[in-house]
Formats: sequence, C-alpha cells, structure tokens
Amino acid sequence: MASLNVLATLFLSYLLLTLFLSEAKHASSSSSSSPKSTKIGQGYRLISIQDDPNGAITGLLQVKERNNIYGPDIPLLRFYVKHETENRLRVHITDAKNKRWEVPYNLLPREQPPPLKQNIKRLKKKKQPLSVSEYSSSELVFSYTSDPFSFAVKRKSNGDTLFDSNSNNSDSFGPLVFKDQYIEISTKLPKDASLYGFGENTQPHGIKLYPNDPYTLYTTDVSAINLNTDLYGSHPVYMDLRNEGGKPYTHGVLLLNSNGMDVSYKGTSLTYKIIGGVLDFYFFAGPTPLNVVDQYTSFIGRPAPMPYWAFGFHQCRWGYHNLSVVEDVVENYKKAKIPLDVIWNDDDHMDGHKDFTLNPVSYPRPKLLNFLDRIHSIGMKYIVIIDPGIAVNSSYGVYQRGMANDVFVKYEGEPFLAQVWPGAVYFPDFLNPKTVSWWGDEIRRFHELVPVDGLWIDMNEASNFCSGKCTIPKGKVCPSGTGPGWICCLDCKNITKTRWDDPPYKINASGLQAPIGFKTIATSAVHYNGVLEYDAHSIYGFAQTIATHMALQGLQGKRPFILTRSTYVGSGKYAAHWTGDNQGTWENLRYSISTMLNFGIFGVPMVGSDICGFYPAPTEELCNRWIEVGAFYPFSRDHANYYSPRQELYQWESVAESARNSLGMRYKLLPYLYTLNYEAHISGAPIARPIFFSFPNYVQCYGLSTQFLLGSGLMISPVLEQGKTKVEALFPPGTWYSLFDLTQVIVSKDGNYVTLNAPLHEINVHLYQNTILPMQQGGMVSKDARMTPFRLIVTFPAGANEGEAKGNLFLDDDELPEMKLGNGYSTYIDFHASAKEGSVKVWSQVQEGEFALGKGWVIDTINVLGLIGNGATATMEIDGTVSNVKIDITEQSYLYGKGDGEKKIVMVGMKGLNIPVGKNFSMTWKMGSSV
Repeated sequence: MASLNVLATLFLSYLLLTLFLSEAKHASSSSSSSPKSTKIGQGYRLISIQDDPNGAITGLLQVKERNNIYGPDIPLLRFYVKHETENRLRVHITDAKNKRWEVPYNLLPREQPPPLKQNIKRLKKKKQPLSVSEYSSSELVFSYTSDPFSFAVKRKSNGDTLFDSNSNNSDSFGPLVFKDQYIEISTKLPKDASLYGFGENTQPHGIKLYPNDPYTLYTTDVSAINLNTDLYGSHPVYMDLRNEGGKPYTHGVLLLNSNGMDVSYKGTSLTYKIIGGVLDFYFFAGPTPLNVVDQYTSFIGRPAPMPYWAFGFHQCRWGYHNLSVVEDVVENYKKAKIPLDVIWNDDDHMDGHKDFTLNPVSYPRPKLLNFLDRIHSIGMKYIVIIDPGIAVNSSYGVYQRGMANDVFVKYEGEPFLAQVWPGAVYFPDFLNPKTVSWWGDEIRRFHELVPVDGLWIDMNEASNFCSGKCTIPKGKVCPSGTGPGWICCLDCKNITKTRWDDPPYKINASGLQAPIGFKTIATSAVHYNGVLEYDAHSIYGFAQTIATHMALQGLQGKRPFILTRSTYVGSGKYAAHWTGDNQGTWENLRYSISTMLNFGIFGVPMVGSDICGFYPAPTEELCNRWIEVGAFYPFSRDHANYYSPRQELYQWESVAESARNSLGMRYKLLPYLYTLNYEAHISGAPIARPIFFSFPNYVQCYGLSTQFLLGSGLMISPVLEQGKTKVEALFPPGTWYSLFDLTQVIVSKDGNYVTLNAPLHEINVHLYQNTILPMQQGGMVSKDARMTPFRLIVTFPAGANEGEAKGNLFLDDDELPEMKLGNGYSTYIDFHASAKEGSVKVWSQVQEGEFALGKGWVIDTINVLGLIGNGATATMEIDGTVSNVKIDITEQSYLYGKGDGEKKIVMVGMKGLNIPVGKNFSMTWKMGSSV
C-alpha cells in the first residue's frame, strides 16, 4: 500500500518533520555533553571470571571511571561467552544486577544465558587471560584483555582477527561504554575487508558498505527513495569478505538487539551506538558466503517455504476502485498473452479502509466470490492487504472484539490513539498472547468472508500519520474525506516528558535525527508485561508477521504466503518482503538490485521491488527495462500508486513484448526457482545472490551491484541506464552460455568485461559451465506451466577434453505446510553429467520418485553444450531397458573469447525422450571426430 510518504515525501512529510527537528537537534546538542566523535570514558576492567562445565566463560566487568555523558554508567556488567556450535560463537554482555530488555526468547528461540548474580570466582592477579580455544575445537577463538576490557574473535585455521574491540590511543573509537540508554562498542577492521549488510537501507553506492555512509537501524515508514536512511526493517548483521593471499574467507556478525542504533563504518573500524538493550553478539565462521548464510539462518530460522504459485507473476495497484477493474486487469493480461498468477487488492476492497471488511458497493461479496471461483479454477490466486491499525469505531466488530479482549498497545493505561487510513486507530499489541489469538480469529472470520490465498501486512513499522499523544477532535470529521489521507487530523501534543520519548543520544532516525516517536507509536507507550515501545519498536512488524503466519497455517492447513513490509532478524522464517515505496526512476531500478541482494544475506530470500516503480509514472522505456530485471526478482510484482497513471504491463505494446520475453523465460525457469526455494528453506541459500557468492576468489566482483545470480550459476546482466542498447557486463572466469540463444558462448579466461547487445526487448541471461539447469515449457499460469515436459540444459567448459556438470530438482505438493522429503508428497533428483575424451554421460539419481511418477512428469529434451566433435546415436538406459536416441548437432559460436586451441564446439540436442522424472536414467554416447 501507499506509505504515508507516498507524495508527502515529495512535498509534505519533511515540512512536518522540520517542526520537530529544531527541538530535537537542540535537545541533542544540549543533552549530549560530548560530541559523537569523542571517546566516552575509560571503559571497564575485568574483576572476576570462571569457566563453566559446558565450555562457557562468565565474568564480571567493573566500570573504571564514571561519567554522565548520555547518562550514568552501569557500574557492573556480566559477560558470557559460549561456543554454541562449531561455527557459532556468542558473546553476551549485560547489567550484572538488573535484567535488561532483550529480543523475546519466544519470538526468536535461542539458548538463554545463565541467570544473573551467579557466584563468580575472583580473578587471580597472576592468572593468564583465558581463551576459549582451551575449551573448544571450534574454528572461532575468543580472547580478551583485562584492563581496559576488550575482546577479540579469531579464526583458528589462519589466525585472522575477525573482531577486535580493543581501543588504543591512536584509534578514533573508545573502549566499551554501557549505560542504560547508550551502549557503544567498536571493532577494528582491515582496510581491504569488504562488508555487506546492515539494513534496511537504500544504498546508493551498491551492495558493499561504503565508509562514512550512515547506517541507522530503526524500523521507519520512510519511503525507499530516501538514500542512506533507516527504512522499514532492522537487520543488525553484516558479512565480512576478505581475500588473503588469493584465498577468500567470509564470516558473519550479528548484534541481536532491537533498540535503535547508529552504525558508523569508517573503513578500518566499525562502531555501534545503541540506545538500549544488551550486547548480544553472534559470530558465524563461514568460511564461504553460503556457509555464513547457512549458519546464520540455522540460528535465526530457515526461510519459509513458498508455494509454487508465489514464483509466478503478481499484479497489484493501489486504486483498483471496483471489482470490474480487477476483472479487466486479469482479462487484459490474458489478451496480451502475459503470464499472471496472482491479482492483488490494496485497500480498495475495504469498507472505509477498515481491516477485514468488504466495500459492499465496489466489491459486493457475491460478485467477488464468483470472480474468485473463476480465477481459482484456472490456478490463479488472490491476495489482499491488512494494516495493523484497527479503526476506533463502536459499530465495527473487529474493534469491538479487540476492546473486549484488551488487545491494544497502551499509553497511560488507555489504548494508544493514532491515525492511519481509516482515521483514528488503535494498534494491536502482538507481544500479548491474547492479541495473537484475537488476530487469528479475525483472520479466520475474514477468510470465511473472502477465501484469500495470502495476506499482505503493511504499515507495520508501525506507521502513524500523527505524533505524540492524540485525542479525537470534537466538532469536526477526521479524516474529512477531502485532501490527502495522510494528513494528521487528530488533536495531538508532542511528548517529551519521559526519557524514553527524548533519549539523551539521538540516533540518525529518518536520516535527520528525527524524534524516535515521530510518526509512529510513542516510545513511552507500553506493551504486554510492561514492555516499552522504546525497546520493542523494531520488532513490531516481526511479531505481527509471526501472529499472521500462525493464523494462516492454523486456518488453512496450507503453506502460508505472507508479504510484509517491516522485517527484523528472523522474519524470513515466516514471510516474503518487498522493498517498499520506490520511484519510477532509473536510479531506483539500480537500487532495487542491491536491496534484493541484501535481503538474501538477511535470510529473507523471497524479495523484490515494485516493478516499474510505485510512483510517479515511469517512462515506457524504463518500464521495459524494469520488467526485464523484475522478471528475475525472486518475488516479481508490478505495483503502482493511486495517483500514478496505470502501468500494468499491457498498457504499452513495447512493454508487453518485453514482458512476454522476460516473463516467458521466468515461467520456463519456475522449476529452477522452486528448487532454489527448497535450497533456501533447508540451508538459507539466497535465491538471488551477489556474484561473489559463487566467485569469492574473484575480487573484481566484490562490489558488483549491477548484475546478480539466481542460484549458483544463472547470471542476469540488465540494462540499467536510459537510452542504452548495450551492456558492459562482467563475466567471472569460465564459460558462459546465453540462455536465450544457447549457441552463443562467452569464454572469460581470467574474468572480463564484455559488451553485450541489448535491444529494448532483450535481457541478457547467461548460464555458467558445469551446470545442469532444469526447465519446463512455460505457460500463462504456473499451475499449467508446471505440468509441461521438462528440459535439461547441461553446460561444460567450452572445448574442454573433460568436465563434470551437476544440477538438481525438487518437486512437491506445494500446498503442504512443510517442505521436505520423506512425506510421500515430494521428489528430489540429482542430475549428473560427465565428458571425458569424447565420451559423454548424463544420468540422474532420484529420491522419493513416487510423487513425480504420480504426476506424470517427463523429461522431453536434453541439450548438452560446449562439446568437441560431432555425434552419433546415444544409448539411453532406464530401469535396465536400453534404447537408441537420435542426436542433433548444432555448432556454437564464440561471442567473446575462443576455446582452447580455437576448437569448434557444438551443442548436442535430444528431443522426444519421454523420460519419467521419477525414475533413474542413464544416457551415454561417444562424440565423433572433431568437427
């Protein structure tokens, strides 16, 4: 849906924000007796330590010298260190005497540190500092310095220091600071380390963190067009890639803290400045990027399995004023022969913008149900939006039941009043178990009203059109029904009377040091069990996502599909994400790639941006180029603003042609995308990946943000600039084959930039050597596409005398909540191929083949690329039955680079094979003399 910054970002929001900023900045300068760059205090000293039987270390830290910069120091800290797995190390530091806020253990399940106030042995003066290496065979080694206290984490295999909080006089950062509302800790970094992460943030410099760019983490409804600004999600995690002597090593660092924070990256150091909570670090050893994401998602939760149809194309618009418009959209996609799987409604279907309602005039229920019957019969799906704000309306059943169950966030003992699209609203408190039950019941009631296929939860940062303490005005209608819907019309007064609303340290909220309660729930508001919004703010959307997932799973017994705007560490376990309100500009098209790649690192692989931009109107050329990129987003959806002209892909014939080309290929790739979905679910592997994930040795691609991979070897190289019909694409070392024309070959011996032709309707997609890619024949709806015959594309290095290729395929009943083997409703196939001295073999190894056999899936075509010589008849064996297969030979041409010795290479093709997908097969042949 539209953010409150849809157009306000352009002409209103910052004007309103400015009214608060003068006061905020004055407060910042007056309450902070030290500038941000000054070292604060002398840190802590270690006064006692013990090693625990479980291999952990527990110690006490005492502040060395107290000061009142950003408030008084906490005098005594407890630190706890444990190797939780061979590849994961935890360092937890908190107040030794008083329990502090942490991300709730029921929301993000994990091991709890021991209770506070344990009897800890005194440290003997001559005792050498302990090292966890004495207690564990882990790859990560923990060490510390006693006075001032600092700690370091090293990699055992090469001695590399991954994290080092020690502060010397020459360092720009100081030692550990731990106050109630200000915590600071830093680490040294080698200057050649490449860092990725810290979001959600639109990064103008690409996927690599850029020194001196601001990285603020605090969930905020600020349009994604704002650069270097804290956006909808909070992900305090980074990946560090280093290349030492030609050998790459990667590790990950998570600071599990939901409070607002600034992260200052200087290139050779990284400093966290946090306004509450605890220090709870998790270090992940890697050493490859995929290893890091595997270890990270093993801890935070594996990405949710998505239903097959979710990988089809989605169409949405804020402004489908009635059902007939939606019906026309579906029909026009069909007429234009553009694939479409899911049609969405923003809040247009609602009665007065109220959740879980239908507008009886524009979306009459009998007609809507009839429409849903028609689209469901052909396999299409329907999704609608839900915002967290519940309208304050005594005749509204959802509100009545919410009040009766006491489910709302409180302020001074009463539900906190805010304004969103319906007008005055209360926000459900998703930390309250009663709220979770009530929310599930409302979703059940709505599903009985409208059998939707998924839910879209928006505005859940939480977004509020007002700030402060508000009351419903007397004597006027609010909202009036005229003018922009996001103008605050409640009677409100600013709240600055508590330290929660006006903390001593000002994070760079909204990129402008905005008050942290600006346009959201007041930070002194209270959740269940007395939890402050100050602490829980950035997990609001996360808690709502979990409650929504629980409701859908319990309701339908099917695999839920949820799209959420606000995310936190672990959100990918429950939902997909889109990158919010972007603009229809070339710059925003470029930014979409970096944001998508970051979310793969964050463990949210099902991600995409609004294709063609949310607002304002894109140009025809831009929309052509955007669908060519967006067709390869993991989550592919066109979405536009209420105030923008219509931009469905059929609105321009040229865009329709580009859509048929690019989405046509996407629908052929659906089995590959779905298999990547399975890999993500079992190992965290991102669906869309930076190039360095597959080529960590190739340092030239470490900052590459204009190309990306789907899986390990399918590379997308789009046009991202106006007026361009060529692309300068970087090809890592090896052989690459054009997916749209398998005869076109690029051999990049040491890694090269290659100029590719890219006419308006074409997108360059290349498949890497040593790959077996499963495809189907496509279709207008994924339900039909997935029943077409399979095709395997096998790639060897061009002209190599020998080679190996691998691929895999996962198939299941995608309605089942769980995605796994062994339930009788799934099949997994490993494909293999080898070539040596003219002998070629292609074969499969099937697990749980009965499901695929029951569906009747067959492999019709196999193409093998990059071979030398000409072919003869191939021998194929299935279940001991041998048959001969005719081979077609097509010569391939080098677009760039020649093969070894300028050898001619050919593609071997076999059609009409009719191989059952669920049975092992083996095919062999001998290539003839060199062509």
